[in-house]
Amino acid sequence: MQEILDFLAQQWPTVAILVAALVLLARSYMNDSGKNAVGPQQAVRLMNDREAVVLDVREANEFSDGHIRGAIHIPLGEVKNRVSQLQKYKSRPIIVGCRSGSRSNVAAGHLRRAGFEQVFNLRGGMLAWQNANLPVTQR
Repeated sequence: MQEILDFLAQQWPTVAILVAALVLLARSYMNDSGKNAVGPQQAVRLMNDREAVVLDVREANEFSDGHIRGAIHIPLGEVKNRVSQLQKYKSRPIIVGCRSGSRSNVAAGHLRRAGFEQVFNLRGGMLAWQNANLPVTQR
């Protein structure tokens, strides 16, 4: 324990920069989680009124258990590499969903950084969608 304290005392500028970077990163993710988030009912309105596209970033087994009809499936780990597949939808709203809204928030951030302006995280994910008794399909 003393070695750790000695290291921290000797390297305090580096530790301070690291802590500041982590705080900024955490704030960024927390700020993004509420920004441009929509609940299930708002998502349905976007789909009906503005032809929103649904992007499901869950894993294949989760997707096959049930998803929003017409959803595009790209697992979170592949979103950065497959963003070009979504370019044709750049002018339309994109609703990003996962199981609970956490992974989709990360994917929504990737899309925003790639220049997509109308990106919405499905607040509560598929859990909220199903709790709202909205339809899912396994096709």
